[in-house]
Amino acid sequence: MKLRRSLYTSIAEGALAELIAACATGGVTTAWALYLGLSTSVVALLGALPVTALLVQPATGALSRRLGNRTFALWATALARQCVLPLVFLPFLPLPQRARQAVFMISTVAATALGVAGNNAWSAWMGDLVPGTLRARYFSRRAAACALASALSSLAAGVVLDGGARRGRDGVALAALSLLASLAGALTTVLLRRQHPPRPEVPREEEGPQAPVPGGARRLLVFVTAWSFAVGVAAAFYPLHMVASLRMSFAAVALYGAAVALFRTISAPLVGRALLRVGARAVLVGSALALALSPALWLMAAPGRLWPLAVDAVLSGAASAGLAQATFHLPIALAGPGQRSTLAGALAAAGGVATGISAAAGGALVRVLPAAWSLFGKSLAPFQGVFLIGGVARLVAALLGLRIEEPRRCY
Repeated sequence: MKLRRSLYTSIAEGALAELIAACATGGVTTAWALYLGLSTSVVALLGALPVTALLVQPATGALSRRLGNRTFALWATALARQCVLPLVFLPFLPLPQRARQAVFMISTVAATALGVAGNNAWSAWMGDLVPGTLRARYFSRRAAACALASALSSLAAGVVLDGGARRGRDGVALAALSLLASLAGALTTVLLRRQHPPRPEVPREEEGPQAPVPGGARRLLVFVTAWSFAVGVAAAFYPLHMVASLRMSFAAVALYGAAVALFRTISAPLVGRALLRVGARAVLVGSALALALSPALWLMAAPGRLWPLAVDAVLSGAASAGLAQATFHLPIALAGPGQRSTLAGALAAAGGVATGISAAAGGALVRVLPAAWSLFGKSLAPFQGVFLIGGVARLVAALLGLRIEEPRRCY
Protein backbone atom coordinates (compact mmCIF):
# COMPACT_ATOMS: atom_id res chain seq x y z
CA MET A 1 0.00 0.00 0.00
CA LYS A 2 2.83 2.42 0.84
CA LEU A 3 4.51 1.77 -2.51
CA ARG A 4 1.26 2.16 -4.43
CA ARG A 5 0.51 5.47 -2.69
CA SER A 6 3.98 6.75 -3.51
CA LEU A 7 3.67 5.80 -7.17
CA TYR A 8 0.29 7.48 -7.61
CA THR A 9 1.54 10.54 -5.74
CA SER A 10 4.53 10.72 -8.06
CA ILE A 11 2.21 10.85 -11.06
CA ALA A 12 0.30 13.78 -9.55
CA GLU A 13 3.57 15.53 -8.70
CA GLY A 14 4.83 15.04 -12.26
CA ALA A 15 1.67 16.55 -13.72
CA LEU A 16 2.02 19.61 -11.49
CA ALA A 17 5.69 19.88 -12.45
CA GLU A 18 4.55 20.24 -16.07
CA LEU A 19 2.34 23.14 -15.01
CA ILE A 20 5.40 24.79 -13.48
CA ALA A 21 7.37 24.23 -16.68
CA ALA A 22 4.58 25.70 -18.79
CA CYS A 23 4.51 28.84 -16.63
CA ALA A 24 8.26 29.33 -16.32
CA THR A 25 10.07 27.87 -19.34
CA GLY A 26 9.76 27.50 -23.10
CA GLY A 27 7.53 30.14 -24.68
CA VAL A 28 7.26 31.99 -21.38
CA THR A 29 11.04 32.37 -21.25
CA THR A 30 10.90 33.82 -24.77
CA ALA A 31 8.14 36.20 -23.66
CA TRP A 32 10.27 37.35 -20.71
CA ALA A 33 13.25 37.85 -23.04
CA LEU A 34 11.19 40.01 -25.41
CA TYR A 35 9.58 41.92 -22.52
CA LEU A 36 12.97 42.70 -20.96
CA GLY A 37 14.63 43.53 -24.28
CA LEU A 38 17.28 40.80 -24.12
CA SER A 39 19.51 40.42 -27.17
CA THR A 40 19.53 37.39 -29.45
CA SER A 41 22.90 36.36 -28.03
CA VAL A 42 21.50 36.34 -24.50
CA VAL A 43 18.49 34.35 -25.66
CA ALA A 44 20.93 31.80 -27.08
CA LEU A 45 22.72 31.62 -23.74
CA LEU A 46 19.42 30.81 -22.04
CA GLY A 47 19.61 27.50 -23.87
CA ALA A 48 23.03 26.92 -22.28
CA LEU A 49 21.79 27.01 -18.71
CA PRO A 50 22.17 23.26 -18.11
CA VAL A 51 25.92 23.94 -18.07
CA THR A 52 25.39 25.10 -14.48
CA ALA A 53 25.02 21.41 -13.61
CA LEU A 54 28.80 21.15 -14.00
CA LEU A 55 29.34 23.88 -11.45
CA VAL A 56 27.08 22.39 -8.79
CA GLN A 57 27.64 18.69 -9.46
CA PRO A 58 30.64 18.02 -7.20
CA ALA A 59 28.98 19.64 -4.18
CA THR A 60 25.50 18.31 -4.89
CA GLY A 61 26.79 14.81 -5.58
CA ALA A 62 28.48 14.76 -2.19
CA LEU A 63 25.38 16.11 -0.48
CA SER A 64 23.18 13.57 -2.24
CA ARG A 65 25.38 10.74 -1.03
CA ARG A 66 25.50 12.12 2.52
CA LEU A 67 21.83 13.05 2.90
CA GLY A 68 20.34 10.35 0.71
CA ASN A 69 18.76 10.79 -2.71
CA ARG A 70 15.24 11.36 -1.39
CA THR A 71 16.19 14.06 1.11
CA PHE A 72 18.41 15.91 -1.32
CA ALA A 73 15.86 15.69 -4.14
CA LEU A 74 13.22 17.20 -1.83
CA TRP A 75 15.34 20.19 -0.86
CA ALA A 76 16.84 20.91 -4.28
CA THR A 77 13.53 20.59 -6.11
CA ALA A 78 11.65 22.72 -3.57
CA LEU A 79 14.21 25.52 -3.86
CA ALA A 80 14.37 25.29 -7.65
CA ARG A 81 10.62 25.71 -8.00
CA GLN A 82 10.61 28.84 -5.83
CA CYS A 83 13.25 30.65 -7.89
CA VAL A 84 10.41 32.12 -9.95
CA LEU A 85 9.12 34.03 -6.94
CA PRO A 86 11.21 37.21 -7.55
CA LEU A 87 9.75 37.39 -11.05
CA VAL A 88 6.27 37.87 -9.58
CA PHE A 89 7.32 41.37 -8.45
CA LEU A 90 9.75 42.21 -11.25
CA PRO A 91 7.35 44.07 -13.58
CA PHE A 92 6.19 46.32 -10.75
CA LEU A 93 9.52 47.30 -9.19
CA PRO A 94 11.03 50.69 -10.17
CA LEU A 95 14.28 49.14 -11.39
CA PRO A 96 16.46 50.02 -14.38
CA GLN A 97 16.14 47.68 -17.35
CA ARG A 98 19.62 46.24 -16.74
CA ALA A 99 18.70 45.37 -13.16
CA ARG A 100 15.50 43.66 -14.29
CA GLN A 101 17.45 41.64 -16.83
CA ALA A 102 19.94 40.63 -14.12
CA VAL A 103 17.18 39.50 -11.75
CA PHE A 104 15.61 37.42 -14.49
CA MET A 105 18.91 35.79 -15.49
CA ILE A 106 19.93 35.03 -11.89
CA SER A 107 16.53 33.50 -11.11
CA THR A 108 16.62 31.39 -14.27
CA VAL A 109 20.18 30.19 -13.70
CA ALA A 110 19.47 29.28 -10.07
CA ALA A 111 16.28 27.41 -11.00
CA THR A 112 18.10 25.45 -13.70
CA ALA A 113 21.07 24.53 -11.51
CA LEU A 114 18.93 23.41 -8.58
CA GLY A 115 16.48 21.66 -10.89
CA VAL A 116 19.21 19.62 -12.58
CA ALA A 117 20.72 18.67 -9.22
CA GLY A 118 17.34 17.69 -7.81
CA ASN A 119 16.39 15.71 -10.90
CA ASN A 120 19.59 13.67 -10.69
CA ALA A 121 18.83 12.68 -7.11
CA TRP A 122 15.15 12.06 -7.97
CA SER A 123 16.12 9.69 -10.80
CA ALA A 124 18.34 7.67 -8.48
CA TRP A 125 15.62 7.67 -5.80
CA MET A 126 12.94 6.47 -8.22
CA GLY A 127 15.30 3.88 -9.68
CA ASP A 128 15.51 2.34 -6.21
CA LEU A 129 11.83 2.87 -5.36
CA VAL A 130 10.12 1.34 -8.41
CA PRO A 131 10.56 -2.43 -8.76
CA GLY A 132 12.32 -3.45 -11.97
CA THR A 133 9.34 -5.49 -13.18
CA LEU A 134 7.11 -2.38 -13.04
CA ARG A 135 9.44 0.30 -14.39
CA ALA A 136 8.52 0.27 -18.08
CA ARG A 137 4.76 0.19 -17.49
CA TYR A 138 4.79 2.64 -14.61
CA PHE A 139 7.01 5.26 -16.20
CA SER A 140 5.14 5.06 -19.50
CA ARG A 141 1.91 5.82 -17.62
CA ARG A 142 3.57 8.61 -15.68
CA ALA A 143 5.00 10.04 -18.89
CA ALA A 144 1.55 9.97 -20.50
CA ALA A 145 -0.01 11.83 -17.58
CA CYS A 146 2.79 14.40 -17.59
CA ALA A 147 2.50 14.93 -21.35
CA LEU A 148 -1.26 15.54 -21.09
CA ALA A 149 -0.69 18.01 -18.26
CA SER A 150 2.01 19.72 -20.32
CA ALA A 151 -0.32 20.11 -23.29
CA LEU A 152 -3.13 21.68 -21.28
CA SER A 153 -0.81 23.88 -19.21
CA SER A 154 1.17 25.18 -22.19
CA LEU A 155 -1.99 26.07 -24.08
CA ALA A 156 -3.40 27.93 -21.07
CA ALA A 157 -0.12 29.81 -20.59
CA GLY A 158 -0.11 30.85 -24.24
CA VAL A 159 -3.66 32.20 -23.96
CA VAL A 160 -2.67 34.22 -20.88
CA LEU A 161 0.36 35.69 -22.67
CA ASP A 162 -1.67 36.66 -25.74
CA GLY A 163 -4.36 38.20 -23.57
CA GLY A 164 -1.76 40.27 -21.75
CA ALA A 165 -0.19 41.39 -25.03
CA ARG A 166 -3.53 42.49 -26.50
CA ARG A 167 -4.23 44.64 -23.45
CA GLY A 168 -0.70 45.99 -23.18
CA ARG A 169 -0.28 44.16 -19.85
CA ASP A 170 2.56 41.83 -20.76
CA GLY A 171 4.22 42.29 -17.38
CA VAL A 172 1.04 41.47 -15.48
CA ALA A 173 0.55 38.27 -17.48
CA LEU A 174 4.14 37.17 -16.90
CA ALA A 175 3.91 37.95 -13.18
CA ALA A 176 0.67 35.95 -12.89
CA LEU A 177 2.26 32.93 -14.55
CA SER A 178 5.26 33.17 -12.21
CA LEU A 179 2.96 33.29 -9.20
CA LEU A 180 1.08 30.21 -10.41
CA ALA A 181 4.39 28.39 -10.92
CA SER A 182 5.47 29.26 -7.37
CA LEU A 183 2.20 28.02 -5.85
CA ALA A 184 2.34 24.81 -7.88
CA GLY A 185 5.95 24.36 -6.78
CA ALA A 186 4.93 24.53 -3.13
CA LEU A 187 2.27 21.87 -3.72
CA THR A 188 4.74 19.57 -5.50
CA THR A 189 6.99 19.76 -2.44
CA VAL A 190 4.14 18.46 -0.30
CA LEU A 191 3.55 15.63 -2.77
CA LEU A 192 7.23 14.72 -2.89
CA ARG A 193 7.29 14.46 0.90
CA ARG A 194 4.43 11.94 0.75
CA GLN A 195 6.58 9.53 -1.28
CA HIS A 196 8.46 7.14 0.97
CA PRO A 197 12.09 6.04 0.66
CA PRO A 198 12.52 2.58 -0.90
CA ARG A 199 14.25 1.34 2.24
CA PRO A 200 15.81 2.88 5.36
CA GLU A 201 18.45 5.14 3.90
CA VAL A 202 22.03 4.67 5.02
CA PRO A 203 24.87 7.16 4.67
CA ARG A 204 26.09 7.01 1.11
CA GLU A 205 29.73 6.88 2.19
CA GLU A 206 29.20 3.12 2.64
CA GLU A 207 28.82 2.89 -1.13
CA GLY A 208 32.09 4.71 -1.66
CA PRO A 209 32.49 8.47 -1.83
CA GLN A 210 33.14 8.36 -5.56
CA ALA A 211 31.52 5.30 -7.08
CA PRO A 212 33.12 4.90 -10.53
CA VAL A 213 31.10 5.28 -13.69
CA PRO A 214 30.53 1.75 -15.06
CA GLY A 215 32.54 0.93 -18.17
CA GLY A 216 29.41 -0.01 -20.11
CA ALA A 217 27.99 3.46 -19.50
CA ARG A 218 30.80 5.33 -21.21
CA ARG A 219 29.24 4.97 -24.64
CA LEU A 220 25.98 6.27 -23.24
CA LEU A 221 27.97 9.22 -21.91
CA VAL A 222 29.35 9.84 -25.40
CA PHE A 223 25.87 9.74 -26.89
CA VAL A 224 24.43 12.13 -24.29
CA THR A 225 27.30 14.56 -24.89
CA ALA A 226 26.87 14.47 -28.66
CA TRP A 227 23.08 14.68 -28.46
CA SER A 228 23.17 17.60 -26.03
CA PHE A 229 25.53 19.45 -28.35
CA ALA A 230 23.25 18.79 -31.32
CA VAL A 231 20.10 19.95 -29.54
CA GLY A 232 21.69 22.91 -27.75
CA VAL A 233 22.94 24.63 -30.88
CA ALA A 234 19.42 25.65 -31.89
CA ALA A 235 17.11 24.89 -28.95
CA ALA A 236 16.75 28.49 -27.77
CA PHE A 237 15.80 29.74 -31.24
CA TYR A 238 12.75 27.61 -32.03
CA PRO A 239 10.27 29.69 -29.95
CA LEU A 240 11.92 32.93 -31.11
CA HIS A 241 11.68 31.80 -34.73
CA MET A 242 7.98 31.05 -34.32
CA VAL A 243 7.26 34.49 -32.88
CA ALA A 244 9.67 36.66 -34.88
CA SER A 245 9.99 34.89 -38.25
CA LEU A 246 6.79 32.87 -38.61
CA ARG A 247 4.71 35.60 -36.90
CA MET A 248 2.87 33.13 -34.69
CA SER A 249 1.00 34.25 -31.59
CA PHE A 250 1.97 32.88 -28.18
CA ALA A 251 -1.23 30.84 -28.23
CA ALA A 252 -0.17 29.30 -31.55
CA VAL A 253 3.28 28.57 -30.11
CA ALA A 254 1.59 26.93 -27.14
CA LEU A 255 -0.70 24.98 -29.46
CA TYR A 256 2.34 23.53 -31.18
CA GLY A 257 3.78 22.58 -27.78
CA ALA A 258 0.43 21.09 -26.77
CA ALA A 259 0.35 19.00 -29.94
CA VAL A 260 3.84 17.68 -29.22
CA ALA A 261 2.76 16.83 -25.68
CA LEU A 262 -0.43 15.14 -26.96
CA PHE A 263 1.53 12.81 -29.21
CA ARG A 264 3.96 12.16 -26.38
CA THR A 265 0.92 11.05 -24.37
CA ILE A 266 -0.35 8.79 -27.13
CA SER A 267 3.09 7.32 -27.74
CA ALA A 268 4.13 6.72 -24.13
CA PRO A 269 2.35 3.34 -23.68
CA LEU A 270 3.63 2.19 -27.08
CA VAL A 271 7.14 3.16 -26.08
CA GLY A 272 6.79 1.18 -22.86
CA ARG A 273 5.90 -1.95 -24.84
CA ALA A 274 8.74 -1.30 -27.29
CA LEU A 275 11.19 -1.13 -24.39
CA LEU A 276 10.11 -4.60 -23.31
CA ARG A 277 10.34 -6.05 -26.82
CA VAL A 278 13.44 -4.50 -28.38
CA GLY A 279 15.25 -2.85 -25.48
CA ALA A 280 16.14 0.72 -24.59
CA ARG A 281 19.05 1.07 -27.02
CA ALA A 282 16.89 0.35 -30.07
CA VAL A 283 14.24 2.78 -28.84
CA LEU A 284 16.88 5.44 -28.19
CA VAL A 285 18.50 5.15 -31.64
CA GLY A 286 15.19 5.05 -33.49
CA SER A 287 13.90 8.09 -31.61
CA ALA A 288 17.12 10.03 -32.20
CA LEU A 289 17.01 9.29 -35.94
CA ALA A 290 13.41 10.49 -36.11
CA LEU A 291 14.28 13.70 -34.26
CA ALA A 292 17.16 14.27 -36.70
CA LEU A 293 14.50 14.73 -39.40
CA SER A 294 12.69 17.44 -37.45
CA PRO A 295 14.84 20.42 -38.55
CA ALA A 296 14.07 19.64 -42.19
CA LEU A 297 10.39 20.31 -41.51
CA TRP A 298 11.29 23.64 -39.92
CA LEU A 299 13.12 24.60 -43.12
CA MET A 300 9.85 24.10 -45.02
CA ALA A 301 7.74 26.28 -42.70
CA ALA A 302 7.03 29.92 -43.56
CA PRO A 303 4.49 32.60 -42.58
CA GLY A 304 1.12 31.34 -43.77
CA ARG A 305 2.52 27.85 -44.36
CA LEU A 306 2.63 26.17 -40.99
CA TRP A 307 1.56 22.64 -41.92
CA PRO A 308 5.16 21.35 -41.65
CA LEU A 309 5.00 22.21 -37.94
CA ALA A 310 1.89 20.04 -37.58
CA VAL A 311 3.81 17.12 -39.08
CA ASP A 312 6.75 17.92 -36.83
CA ALA A 313 4.50 17.91 -33.75
CA VAL A 314 3.52 14.31 -34.48
CA LEU A 315 7.10 13.26 -35.21
CA SER A 316 8.70 15.11 -32.31
CA GLY A 317 6.02 14.08 -29.82
CA ALA A 318 6.38 10.37 -30.54
CA ALA A 319 10.18 10.45 -30.82
CA SER A 320 10.74 12.57 -27.72
CA ALA A 321 8.64 10.11 -25.70
CA GLY A 322 10.91 7.32 -26.86
CA LEU A 323 14.12 9.24 -26.22
CA ALA A 324 13.05 10.35 -22.75
CA GLN A 325 12.10 6.87 -21.59
CA ALA A 326 15.17 5.25 -23.13
CA THR A 327 17.57 7.73 -21.54
CA PHE A 328 15.82 7.22 -18.21
CA HIS A 329 16.01 3.42 -18.31
CA LEU A 330 19.51 2.98 -19.74
CA PRO A 331 21.39 4.46 -16.74
CA ILE A 332 19.35 2.19 -14.45
CA ALA A 333 20.22 -0.82 -16.59
CA LEU A 334 23.90 0.07 -16.86
CA ALA A 335 24.57 0.98 -13.20
CA GLY A 336 23.99 -0.70 -9.88
CA PRO A 337 22.16 0.97 -6.96
CA GLY A 338 25.40 2.42 -5.60
CA GLN A 339 26.43 3.87 -8.96
CA ARG A 340 23.23 5.44 -10.28
CA SER A 341 23.69 8.79 -8.59
CA THR A 342 27.26 9.03 -9.88
CA LEU A 343 26.24 8.10 -13.41
CA ALA A 344 23.30 10.52 -13.39
CA GLY A 345 25.67 13.29 -12.29
CA ALA A 346 28.20 12.42 -14.98
CA LEU A 347 25.49 12.43 -17.66
CA ALA A 348 24.11 15.76 -16.45
CA ALA A 349 27.56 17.35 -16.32
CA ALA A 350 28.59 16.11 -19.76
CA GLY A 351 25.27 17.14 -21.28
CA GLY A 352 25.46 20.52 -19.59
CA VAL A 353 28.94 21.31 -20.89
CA ALA A 354 27.99 20.22 -24.42
CA THR A 355 24.79 22.28 -24.30
CA GLY A 356 26.66 25.34 -23.08
CA ILE A 357 29.29 25.15 -25.79
CA SER A 358 26.79 24.50 -28.57
CA ALA A 359 24.38 27.22 -27.44
CA ALA A 360 27.20 29.75 -27.43
CA ALA A 361 28.19 28.54 -30.89
CA GLY A 362 24.57 28.83 -32.06
CA GLY A 363 24.38 32.41 -30.83
CA ALA A 364 27.59 33.25 -32.70
CA LEU A 365 26.29 31.58 -35.86
CA VAL A 366 23.06 33.59 -35.81
CA ARG A 367 25.09 36.81 -35.64
CA VAL A 368 27.31 35.93 -38.62
CA LEU A 369 24.68 34.35 -40.87
CA PRO A 370 23.22 36.76 -43.44
CA ALA A 371 19.76 38.15 -42.82
CA ALA A 372 18.53 36.39 -45.94
CA TRP A 373 20.11 33.32 -47.51
CA SER A 374 18.95 30.48 -49.70
CA LEU A 375 19.29 26.72 -49.97
CA PHE A 376 18.52 25.05 -53.32
CA GLY A 377 16.80 28.26 -54.38
CA LYS A 378 14.65 28.52 -51.26
CA SER A 379 14.95 31.70 -49.16
CA LEU A 380 15.54 30.99 -45.49
CA ALA A 381 15.84 32.95 -42.25
CA PRO A 382 19.09 32.97 -40.22
CA PHE A 383 17.53 30.78 -37.52
CA GLN A 384 16.85 28.08 -40.09
CA GLY A 385 20.56 27.82 -40.89
CA VAL A 386 21.20 26.92 -37.26
CA PHE A 387 18.34 24.40 -37.40
CA LEU A 388 20.02 22.71 -40.38
CA ILE A 389 23.35 22.45 -38.58
CA GLY A 390 21.58 21.02 -35.55
CA GLY A 391 19.84 18.41 -37.70
CA VAL A 392 23.14 17.13 -39.10
CA ALA A 393 24.61 17.00 -35.58
CA ARG A 394 21.56 15.02 -34.38
CA LEU A 395 22.13 12.46 -37.12
CA VAL A 396 25.76 11.99 -36.04
CA ALA A 397 24.69 11.58 -32.40
CA ALA A 398 22.05 9.00 -33.35
CA LEU A 399 24.70 6.92 -35.12
CA LEU A 400 26.87 7.09 -31.99
CA GLY A 401 23.93 5.61 -30.09
CA LEU A 402 24.39 2.37 -32.02
CA ARG A 403 27.59 1.79 -30.05
CA ILE A 404 25.78 1.64 -26.68
CA GLU A 405 25.79 -1.80 -25.09
CA GLU A 406 22.74 -2.96 -23.15
CA PRO A 407 23.97 -5.96 -21.19
CA ARG A 408 20.85 -6.67 -19.21
CA ARG A 409 17.20 -5.71 -18.87
CA CYS A 410 15.89 -4.23 -15.62
CA TYR A 411 12.43 -3.16 -16.79
